Amino acid sequence: MSYRALEKAARNAGLITMGAAHIQSQTGVADDPATVVLVGTGADFWPIFSTSEEGQDGHPHPVDRWSKRIVGALADQFDATTAYPSDGPPYPPFISWALKTNRFFLSPVGMMVHDTVGLMISMRGALLFDTEVAIPTADLASPCTACKAPCTTVCPVGALSAGAAYNVTACHSHLDTSEGQSCMSQGCHARRACPISAGACRTDAQSALHMKAFHPCATP
Repeated sequence: MSYRALEKAARNAGLITMGAAHIQSQTGVADDPATVVLVGTGADFWPIFSTSEEGQDGHPHPVDRWSKRIVGALADQFDATTAYPSDGPPYPPFISWALKTNRFFLSPVGMMVHDTVGLMISMRGALLFDTEVAIPTADLASPCTACKAPCTTVCPVGALSAGAAYNVTACHSHLDTSEGQSCMSQGCHARRACPISAGACRTDAQSALHMKAFHPCATP
């Protein structure tokens, strides 16, 4: 399997390769996949998804349905099996896999941060290989080390802050208010504040779709 060919095929389909790891050799667990390649949304996702059948049919879970079709096709092309964040319970260990790629890190607010899309992470699936395929070596330092961490101070209700657990109740309550509509229409303030998040090229329309999935009961 050519990783470069996979990168190109994923990009043509509207996705990016977000990282890869030889999982079994790291864990020593025979049942783990030998190689995992994580794919997610990048700059080309929205124009492709929004004009797709899933993006326009009005049925529930459009991004998950689109992801299973597109990632499934990539798996067929490259002789892999698949896993998806929506599978479960039990859910596949996407966070563990991501951290093993050395392209994802824990941010000061507890969410993962990625080296090119910052806090705007939307993993759409994983390609699983039963052999160790050649993958790029990633030996990166966390981008948060030299950052002033604006993500820790911008949440209007302090739901995300340094050294504290995510206050889910405060977040959802805020999203039900008129003041919370900027988060609903443009995305989470903390995620947007990450300087690297600009690399995701996330449109307001895409952010609004993800926020509606996260908080479906918002009132205008």
